[in-house]
Amino acid sequence: MIRKFTAKQILVATHNAGKLEEMEQLFSPFGVNVIGAAAMSLPEPEETETTFVGNARIKAHAACKATGLPTLADDSGIEVEALGGMPGVYTADWAETSDGRDFMMAMERTHNELEEINASQPRYARFCSTLVLAWPDGHDEVFEGTVEGTLVWPVRGRLGHGYDPMFQPLGHKLTFAEMSHEQKNAISHRADSFNKLMESCFA
Repeated sequence: MIRKFTAKQILVATHNAGKLEEMEQLFSPFGVNVIGAAAMSLPEPEETETTFVGNARIKAHAACKATGLPTLADDSGIEVEALGGMPGVYTADWAETSDGRDFMMAMERTHNELEEINASQPRYARFCSTLVLAWPDGHDEVFEGTVEGTLVWPVRGRLGHGYDPMFQPLGHKLTFAEMSHEQKNAISHRADSFNKLMESCFA
């Protein structure tokens, strides 16, 4: 039996401002107040799992235990078909620098690796989002979402975050970074997992 969410506020276990803003927009119609991990001065736990659900569980339960608040965590990334599903759970790692994350560098690496193996066009990829909603008693619920698309080069658009400028969802002529928040949130991987969460825990 899936547990219903009845609280008025939720902690979103992310230090990523782009993800937090996306969650605030998605939650706003439901009257749920969203708090980010940075506002609670929470450290980022080490993500030691090799799956999206494993890493999302680490983040959700660590923040929930530290604050006593019901917590939502997302682990997401992009899986490139011709690269055997990489970078996948290592998407953020590919962007890591000594000065923070540089996703332009990560996108260039992805493009260069595809060029090195002479990957055929179109170059298919999928964005994955796994949401874990954790309660203080240790219970959690898991929701997984995806969106299929192709990779474009050169990258296009200035909106969004992460790999958005490189990803063009199937059936669309714009990349995620060229779409408005409303357009992207209607079809994104996070919207897919979020809709499953809402239908199960908030309906």
